[in-house]
Amino acid sequence: MSRLETDRLIISPLRETDREDYFHNISHDRKVLETFICQYCESLDEFDFSRYLENPSLFAIRRKETGCLIGIILYFDESGGACEIGYGLGSDHWGRGFATEAVRRFLEFLFCDKGLHAVNASFFTGNDASRRVMEKCGMTFSRFSEKELEYLGVERDLIYYSVTRDEWQRAFGERDL
Repeated sequence: MSRLETDRLIISPLRETDREDYFHNISHDRKVLETFICQYCESLDEFDFSRYLENPSLFAIRRKETGCLIGIILYFDESGGACEIGYGLGSDHWGRGFATEAVRRFLEFLFCDKGLHAVNASFFTGNDASRRVMEKCGMTFSRFSEKELEYLGVERDLIYYSVTRDEWQRAFGERDL
């Protein structure tokens, strides 16, 4: 994928010049750390951006008006025509519909361009904002997983949502799949 667009956003591969924006909006944002699994980094000097640049399934979410990275979106565990997605947005950009806009366009890419049949996502219990993003994008409750992983020294429950290509097309009818 080279570039996806929405009215306000561009989703594109990470660039070396995204290092500082990634640091400030993801790896150094403690609010993001509470909702999105990432490694916190205290200073830009010790921030190793190369491991993110090497991931071909990780993309920048950029504001169209500035081109600056405000968040990230990725897909993983792709098998059998399905995958899981994850997304994180700098807390300064929360509450403005950016995550919903990015996830909806990313789902279109996964279904239309990659030809996947189903997409899953999860969130920590209590993260109602992420639940609302998933619901606005046509995803529905799939399962609850108690104490699935330990993160930040706490055993975390995860709630999984999913959407099939047929469900997504019925809800949004975007492109012919």
